[in-house]
Amino acid sequence: MDLESVPKGVWQKAEERAALLRPLAALHEAPAHLVRAAAIDLKISERWAYRLIRRLREENGAVTALLPRDGRGAPRKTRIAGDREAIIGHVIEGHYLKRQKARPSEIVRAVQVECRKAGISSPSEATIRRRVNLIDKGVASRLREDDPDTKPILGATPIPKYPLDVVQIDHTPVDVILVDPFERLPIGRPYLTVAIDVMSRMIAGFHLSLDPPSAASVGLCLAHVADDKKTWMTARGVTDVEWPIAGKPKKIGVDNAGEFHSQAFERGCAQHNIEIEWRPPGQPQFGGIVERVIGTLMRRIHKLPGTTFSNTAQRGAYDSERQACLTLEELERWLTVAICKDYHLSGHRGLDGSTPLARLKEGLVSLSRSGGSIAIPRDMRSYLIDFLPVLRRTLQRDGFTVDHIRYFSNALKPWIVSRDVRTEGHLILRRDPRDLSRVYVLDPFDGSWLEVPYRTLSRPSITLWEHRAARRRAQERNAATVDEDSIFTAFAEMQEIERNAARLSKGARRRRSRPVLDRQSPLAKQPEALGLGELAQDQPDAPPQPFTDIEEW
Repeated sequence: MDLESVPKGVWQKAEERAALLRPLAALHEAPAHLVRAAAIDLKISERWAYRLIRRLREENGAVTALLPRDGRGAPRKTRIAGDREAIIGHVIEGHYLKRQKARPSEIVRAVQVECRKAGISSPSEATIRRRVNLIDKGVASRLREDDPDTKPILGATPIPKYPLDVVQIDHTPVDVILVDPFERLPIGRPYLTVAIDVMSRMIAGFHLSLDPPSAASVGLCLAHVADDKKTWMTARGVTDVEWPIAGKPKKIGVDNAGEFHSQAFERGCAQHNIEIEWRPPGQPQFGGIVERVIGTLMRRIHKLPGTTFSNTAQRGAYDSERQACLTLEELERWLTVAICKDYHLSGHRGLDGSTPLARLKEGLVSLSRSGGSIAIPRDMRSYLIDFLPVLRRTLQRDGFTVDHIRYFSNALKPWIVSRDVRTEGHLILRRDPRDLSRVYVLDPFDGSWLEVPYRTLSRPSITLWEHRAARRRAQERNAATVDEDSIFTAFAEMQEIERNAARLSKGARRRRSRPVLDRQSPLAKQPEALGLGELAQDQPDAPPQPFTDIEEW
């Protein structure tokens, strides 16, 4: 099912139950007196408590196991139409859960006004008040006023006992200008999302993108953390080194950026029993570990051609755009090599001289001896989907249209002819920005995800960034007729430019690099510092140079 379609009050109630019942579900046989105590706290019968514990075991602790169900065992649908439910949720979050402390009667009027604007009938006053009353009182109190009991305790992040007990995630613009793979022209700086395991200082995963940080980039980073990285590394030509950290973190430490407060992120974490720890404002020590690692990586990147350095004073007269020669894929491979062959193998003072890789292996041995293990998602596709942002589209006779691209599957035909109220409104879709050749559609009947490919299957796979670039190219030619055909025609032209440029790419990169060697710049006498020597000159691969400036931990 889609996590964002669940009313906020219903979700909060399920989370409250999960917090009390998950420890009991983890036991082989829950003691009767503990089940009785939990039932009293939750104001439910013991029989119902045992039933909920069984559901948690069957669904690996997922919050959705505790959502209300209909007579067939499926999660119960709200009685309010989706559009009106969305309006109620929006008004409650925007008016009720604020320090202005709007009264329920004011919420009722605001919902009625918004429904009138949308041209739909308003729910009854009793229905709206019930939605308000479903909100957890403790949560509402913390959001509506400054509760001194909820203020965080000052102090630095404690070191956890085992790997993936705590992971810190943060974003940064990368201090290097990239070029596009088609014409080798500068396209700007990418963004890096990094997740670091606090216990071992291992980089647990990362995501590199030309798009600014978003809920999607957080989800893709978390998917990289959870997945086994052997296949991922092989696809990037990095096969002679290990990166043995994978699984779901127990807790994630993040700052207060919007993407970390998105509903997709919050509910995805709750669904997979991942605790979120937001960094208190004005207390940077809570995110210091990931920020220091990012600083170490950026200083290493300052040795790449096309670097922007950290500021204009460091950059001086260095022409970053003129020297730029790396594509996004090349930088991603460079980062993989630098992380696995260098950073993970470098000693840290904060680890008593040990390396992140060695500390990770020690932690895994200790975890195994304690009888514990790291949770691995049963289905990586569903795990990623739970963190991706939501799109809403109506189903037409030829399928769905998203950003001028049509998607269709024969599995949609029964929905098209059924004229069922559940398929006539806006359906929920999610998509992976790395591959737009398919979208995932929430089945309104059983809550599963249906994979729907391009309607024209011969179309090549394309990323969201490539799609936007192709659309811009199509608009430059004829802004009035941008459609699916013109976008993929432009993309094909871009690919042809890339193929033609590939034969000359080494010479082009060499010519771009020569001015660097001719002037007194930070790169002048150390072309081998690139880590991937072929990206700068026609010479064999050179291993990355050691990190000589590892931060003190």
